[in-house]
Amino acid sequence: MSAYTLYKNARLLDPESGLDRVGQIMAHKGEITALGKEITAPSNATVIDCHGKCLCPGLIDMRVFVGIPGADYKDTIENTGDAAAAGGITTVCVQPVTDQIMDDMARVEFLENRAKKAKVNFIPFPAITKRLEGKEMAEIGLMSKAGVKAFTDGNKSIANPALMSRILKYAAMFDALIIQHLAVPELSENGVMNAGALAIRLGLPGIPTAAETIMLERDIRLLKSVSTRYHAAQITCQDSIEVMKTAKKNKMNVTAGVAVAHFALNEYAIEEYRTFTKISPPLRSEEDRVAVVNALKDGTIDVIVSGHDPEDPESKRVPYELAEAGVVGLETMLPVALELYHNGFMSLLDLLAKMTSNPARIIGLKAGQLKAGYPADFCIFDPDTPQRIDPETMVSLTKNTPFDGRPVQGRILKTIVAGEIIFEV
Repeated sequence: MSAYTLYKNARLLDPESGLDRVGQIMAHKGEITALGKEITAPSNATVIDCHGKCLCPGLIDMRVFVGIPGADYKDTIENTGDAAAAGGITTVCVQPVTDQIMDDMARVEFLENRAKKAKVNFIPFPAITKRLEGKEMAEIGLMSKAGVKAFTDGNKSIANPALMSRILKYAAMFDALIIQHLAVPELSENGVMNAGALAIRLGLPGIPTAAETIMLERDIRLLKSVSTRYHAAQITCQDSIEVMKTAKKNKMNVTAGVAVAHFALNEYAIEEYRTFTKISPPLRSEEDRVAVVNALKDGTIDVIVSGHDPEDPESKRVPYELAEAGVVGLETMLPVALELYHNGFMSLLDLLAKMTSNPARIIGLKAGQLKAGYPADFCIFDPDTPQRIDPETMVSLTKNTPFDGRPVQGRILKTIVAGEIIFEV
C-alpha cells in the first residue's frame, strides 16, 4: 500500500477552524499533508471514497477507566482500544483507578508499554495523591517533567482544602492540569442516587447536588490566588453550572466536562432499580439535565466524555444499593451525543468541538484538528443512519450500558489512527 492516502468526497468537519464543506484530505506517514476542495494525489496513492459522509478529527475521550492492571475480567487495554475504535475515538485518557494505583512514573510507563498493543492512543492521567488516599501529594513535578500533562484522583475527590491548596500551587509551577471529581465525601459516600422525592419513594439513600457544588465552590475560591489550570471532571446540576459560569466570566483558567449520560438521561431512568444506570455522579433531575444541555450550548461546559467505567455482571446483578457505580460508554458516546444536533440544540461543529478540539486544547495535545502537520486521526461517520443500541453487539467485554434498546441516529463507519484504518463497518 502507498504511504499516501487520499480521502475524497468527504464532508470535512473541523470545529477548530469552522470548516464544513465537501472536499478531500491527504495523509502521508501518519500525518495530514493537505486538505481542500481538490487535491492532486500521487499516482500510487490509496484512494478512499467517503461517499459524502462526515470526516472529522478522531474523538478524544478525557474520562476512561480500564480494567488493567488488576481487573482483566472487566476490561483489557486491547479491548478498550477496540471499543474506542468502534466509537470513533482515537485517543483515550486513562484514569488512575487501577491495581496498583497509577501514582508514579513506573506505573505510568507500565500503562504506556501495555498500550502499545492497542489500536488507539492512550494517555495516562496519573493520580494527584498517593494511592488515591487524599493525604499526600504524588510526584506531580517528576511526572510533569517526564511529559505527563494532567492529573486526577479519578472517582475520588481531594477533600482536604489545605492539601488541595498546596496541590494547586505546586501544579502551577509545571503548568499541570488538575482534574477534580466533585463530591464532598461526607455528603456523598453513603448515597446511591440523586437526593429528592424519587429517592425517598424508592427508599434509596440520596446524594444531594450540594455535594458537587460545595466542592466546586471551594476549589474556585482556592484558585483565586493561583494560576493553575483546573478542570471539573463532570458537572451535573444547575448550581454547579452557575458557579462555573461565574468563574469563566471572571477569566479564571477553568474548564468543565460532562458525561453523555448526564444530558441524555435523568434520575427516572433508575425506576425499577435498574443498576445499569448507577453512575458517579448520579443521574440528576430533569431540571438539572436541561441545565446541562443549555450549558453545553452556551459553552459553560467545554467537554463531553463517555465516562466509560466497565463493571462485570456480578457487580450489577445485585440490589441497587450494593451495585457498583459504572457504565460502558466508548461505543455510544457519539451516537447518543448526536441527539443534541438532531434535536436542534447544537450545530454539528459545536457538538464535535466538545469531543475533539476542546479536549485537545485543554490537555495540550497536538490533535483534534484537520490541519497539515497534525496526526491523521479521523472519525468517518454518517450522522443520519438510524440504529438501536444493542449491548450484545458491543465490542466491550462488559455490557453495562444505560442505553440498552435506545434508538439513536448516527453510525461510525471508519476510524483511522495515524493514517491506518483500525475500524470499519
